[in-house]
This record gives sequence, structure tokens and C-alpha cells, in this order.
Amino acid sequence: MKLASLAGGRDGRLAVVSRDLGSAAVAAGIAPTLQAALDDWARAKPALETLSRELEAGRAIGIPFHAGDALAPLPRAYHWVDGSAYVNHVELVRKARGATMPESFWTDPLVYQGGSDDFLPPAADAPFGDEAWGIDLEGEVAVVTDDVPMGTSADLARRHIQLVMLANDWSLRNLVPEELAKGFGFYQSKPATAFSPVAVTPDELGDAWKDARVHLPLVVHLNNEPFGRPNAGVDMTFDFGQLVAHAAKTRRLGAGSIVGSGTVSNRDRASGSTCLAERRMLETLDQGNPMTPFLSFGDRVRIEMFDGAGRSIFGAIDQRVVKAA
Repeated sequence: MKLASLAGGRDGRLAVVSRDLGSAAVAAGIAPTLQAALDDWARAKPALETLSRELEAGRAIGIPFHAGDALAPLPRAYHWVDGSAYVNHVELVRKARGATMPESFWTDPLVYQGGSDDFLPPAADAPFGDEAWGIDLEGEVAVVTDDVPMGTSADLARRHIQLVMLANDWSLRNLVPEELAKGFGFYQSKPATAFSPVAVTPDELGDAWKDARVHLPLVVHLNNEPFGRPNAGVDMTFDFGQLVAHAAKTRRLGAGSIVGSGTVSNRDRASGSTCLAERRMLETLDQGNPMTPFLSFGDRVRIEMFDGAGRSIFGAIDQRVVKAA
């Protein structure tokens, strides 16, 4: 099942989307918004699945679905926590700013809590105040949970994963060092995150959803040129069950909580990267200096994932970097 939030109100209008992303059926009779559906998931999920089957069979009233018109699946959320499950990426990025990596990073997930009050639509311009801030993309996979009790184990946490989507967790690299030097974490260096046009239930991924990981390449283009396609199921040190359990160790997670994987990264350099900081560090290791600049106003970033038949699963995050008004 694929779900989206169509424009209309601050939290959008919940719709079921066809597998080919060509049509949608508004689900107002089931739940007005995706958050409302997640708040009552035991009732809403079967009804949404029925509507999805009706849409696929041509028996539901459908409207054309244009990914570029969609909001983020959850235009705002009560909780957004991003991990760094690909420790290879963490190691490279920390090297880039001259920071060592504790050994515990290989055994205990690293997470931060991001701003969740204002997510960017997948095709909206991404506004930034200054190119000198070091504008960077971060291609990720994210999951959405139902209610997760405090202290839930990783095994049980996997059962609480209800939806999967893609993310571009924008970063402002040149603001990171001074901010972290204060010892209080990210804030200004982590602007609004963008999410894919649709979120899908894990079963929609078929065999690609295994061990609470998505075993498919995350395809990134920069200015219409291939930039990277690392496999999200490879070199993921912590699976989503472990990330959700880590986030719920000392608190409950409310329905609609979003947990991100962190930047998808493979040790195999042939797969490319999903962020500029990683590529710049690899260039530094190979050539002594970074060669790839951070993003400029007018640059375009596209992030997408395809099934085995080459069909887009989530639709594309396709955004242009612009000067903030």
C-alpha cells in the first residue's frame, strides 16, 4: 500500500496511491490525514488496504496523482529522530572535520532529534540563506512507527514499523563544527528535511524488505548527472529495529514518529555517495584536497529508489536549491 498527503490544509489530505504512482483515491472517509490514520492504525490500516485494492482494480474513484503536487507524507510530525546507521559514512565525515570516532559508534547507534514542525514537500524549492553555509544533501531511508512503548527491544521494535519512505536530510556543513563545539548538538546546521511523495507499507517492498533494511540502491542525481547509487541494505550497521529501540530506550514514541537511517553509504566506492561531504573526504584521502564544491543556488538534487523492474517506488525527491526570501 502506498500513501500520500495531497495539498489542502497544513497537514494535507490523506490519499491512497496506485502502485504505478499514476492515480490516487482520497481517503477522507477513513481518516482526514496520515497522522489521524496512524493514531488509529488498527482500524485505519485495513480500511486503507481495501481502498488500495479497489483503486488498483479500477473500482474506486481515482484522480491523477502528480508527485510534484504532494506534500511530505507527514507534512509535520510529533517526533523526527535521525540516526547514523551507516558507520562508514560517520567515520568519513568526522575525518573531514578533524574529529576522531569513538569505538562505541560501532556498537551503539548515534542519533539526533531534528525539527519536525515543517517538512519540505518533495518537489518544493529548498531555501537557504547563504551558500557559504556549506549546503549539502543527505540521501536517506526513513520509517514511520505506530505507538512504541518505552524499553521496547529491537525484535519487537521491528513490528512497530508501519511505513517506509525516502528523505533528504539537508545539512549546512560549515555551520556544524562551531555548533558541535558548544557541546549541545545540531540545530542551525540542520534545516528542514524533505521526504518522498509517498510512504509505503513494508510489504510493498517485497523481498527488498529484509532484516528491517531496504535492500535496494538509493539513486541520487545532481544537476541531472549520476552522483551515487549505494545499496541501502549494504553496510547498514544498525537496522531500523535497532534504531527504533535505541530511540525508545528512555521514552515512548508516539504514533507517527519518524526514524531516519542517516546518510546511505557503502564501503564500495564504485557505488558513489549520497552526500557531498563524503565525496569530498574521499577526494581528500585520494588527492589531498576536496575537489567537489558544496551546493550553489540553482543546483538541483533528485533522490529516488526503483524496484527490480525499474519502477519508482516512492516517487522522487526533486528539489532546486534557492536563496531564501
